[in-house]
Amino acid sequence: MAGTMNFPRLFTAPKGSFFLLGVRGVGKSTLAKQLFPRATRIDLLEEQLLQSYLSNPELFALKLNAERPGATVVVDEIQRLPNLLNEVHRAIEDRKLRFALLGSSARKLKRAGTNLLAGRAVKRELFPLTPHELGAVFNLSRVLRYGSIPLVVAAADHEDTLRGYVELYLKEEIRAEALVRNLPAFSRFFPIAALFHGRTINTTNIAREAGVGRTTVQGYLEILEDTLLTTRLPAFEPRLRVRERALPKLYWIDSGLARAAARTPGAPSGEEMGHLFEGYLLTVLRAYNARHSIFDDIFYWASSDANRVEVDFVLRRGKQFIAIEVKSSAQFSESHCKGLRAFEALPGVRRRILVYTGKDRLRTRDGIEVLPFHTFCDELHDGKI
Repeated sequence: MAGTMNFPRLFTAPKGSFFLLGVRGVGKSTLAKQLFPRATRIDLLEEQLLQSYLSNPELFALKLNAERPGATVVVDEIQRLPNLLNEVHRAIEDRKLRFALLGSSARKLKRAGTNLLAGRAVKRELFPLTPHELGAVFNLSRVLRYGSIPLVVAAADHEDTLRGYVELYLKEEIRAEALVRNLPAFSRFFPIAALFHGRTINTTNIAREAGVGRTTVQGYLEILEDTLLTTRLPAFEPRLRVRERALPKLYWIDSGLARAAARTPGAPSGEEMGHLFEGYLLTVLRAYNARHSIFDDIFYWASSDANRVEVDFVLRRGKQFIAIEVKSSAQFSESHCKGLRAFEALPGVRRRILVYTGKDRLRTRDGIEVLPFHTFCDELHDGKI
């Protein structure tokens, strides 16, 4: 199903042990092989191996005990058997082993308590491919339609691979891991939640359409986050004269996955393109933040007054802010700047940036930077934001 394309990742491995989390197909196993070609690899996706450790956890301890002190061990799909973290902890302490713990879900790890490692393993996340990682094969229209998960990018048939991905997610992550009691209800919720990509979350509407309760919807949204498919972007609430809207926005990690989950094949509509571009920019921001620590927190801002002005992303670092508006248009218009101008009243605003798909770098008379998407990504790549 997938090709053999290799992409240079921005990821730099921590010096000690670490968790590397990311959705299936994002390239965690491939990256681990590149980073640690001589490491011992334990793949818990192998059912026979998983069952042997389930019936006799001591086998895992004996396996680690055979490693030379200071060696590196890669454990893939660690969320399938989080109790092994007890032995990982012991091996780090007693034998100074270094671990790369790969996982596609944080849910069972959270329940088991990753604090079992008491800070001995840092957490990292691997994201879908950025424009610089895609390099010469990057095409924005294609990324917005099919996403940029390596498994999909390298596939001969993108849509078929995405459909299979969604089926595998429901089968492996949800049913096999017993994350929900009522799989049919979750299956009804799943495509509805995908339609909210880039929009504020209305749990009442989702609950009504899925035929479940609001509290159930809240639980399902947590599952999407814990399995790393989505993130909820909180509203920024400074003390401005206008009232802020407190509902969070829902963003899927990848536009192709969002479209496949929503069952929307074919080319995206004009309205859809706006949300897809916005969502991809958020993923790119998060990926580069993991590399350069560009911001401490990220929000969106929207007023609830009659003017309905918005700012797509507000980055906070210390007491300073960067406001970013995203437009899928290739033509600049002064009307695109309404939200950025309204947001200027907040103290500490260091930059106001409009990102669009045009080619020219511009600057408005009141200091708003208008950056082409590729220019903005170059600044992120160089850590200059």
